[in-house]
Amino acid sequence: MRLELSNRTEFARRALGVLAAAPDTIRKGSDLAAEVGTTRHYLPQVMRPLVEAGWVVSEPGPTGGYLITRAPGSATLWDLISIVESRADEGRCVVTGGPCTEDASCSVHRAWQKARSALQRELAAAPAIDRSRAVG
Repeated sequence: MRLELSNRTEFARRALGVLAAAPDTIRKGSDLAAEVGTTRHYLPQVMRPLVEAGWVVSEPGPTGGYLITRAPGSATLWDLISIVESRADEGRCVVTGGPCTEDASCSVHRAWQKARSALQRELAAAPAIDRSRAVG
């Protein structure tokens, strides 16, 4: 069993930290990519879910870039994971891969449901913004 997130979530978290450090400054994509440790070609894939969720604005053109729109303290790690990881907690059964309901549940349904709830609570209590990157 593997519980893991994609590197996109970590890059998105880093990007939010960089953008939150200067919330009124548009960051060029190439500069932001370098600061978060990815390429300028991969950065749009990282930023797309944040833009679609309204956390970040993307300004096209030579003077464009990315600007944070969400207050840094208001987003949780669970919020971020839910936005970036399209498969985050989709309710699939960990044994069969299909739906697992109370009526037709697998052998680990109850234990897994409790563990998933505990994990979600912890992630919902953690901030999405990496405070070591953001100021104030």
